[in-house]
Amino acid sequence: MTRDHGPSIKDDETYQALRDDGASKEKAARIANARANDDMQPSKKGGKAAAYEDWTKDELYDRAKEIGIDGRSDMTKAELIRALRRH
Repeated sequence: MTRDHGPSIKDDETYQALRDDGASKEKAARIANARANDDMQPSKKGGKAAAYEDWTKDELYDRAKEIGIDGRSDMTKAELIRALRRH
């Protein structure tokens, strides 16, 4: 039985499955809430931003800083991309 994760989580079953698969609380909540909203389609590609490989290292670093990725100053471009995708 899926437990109730409170009013901020709209789809408790999806949230718990994502957490069990290792997703962060933030990511699991984003996806679970998007799936619960009929107007959103989380399985489809979102915006039209360029692939991380097309970004400069400085742009990747700035994005990592925005979301609070630790150790970013010592990361290579490939490591920044990997960290951003795992966030």
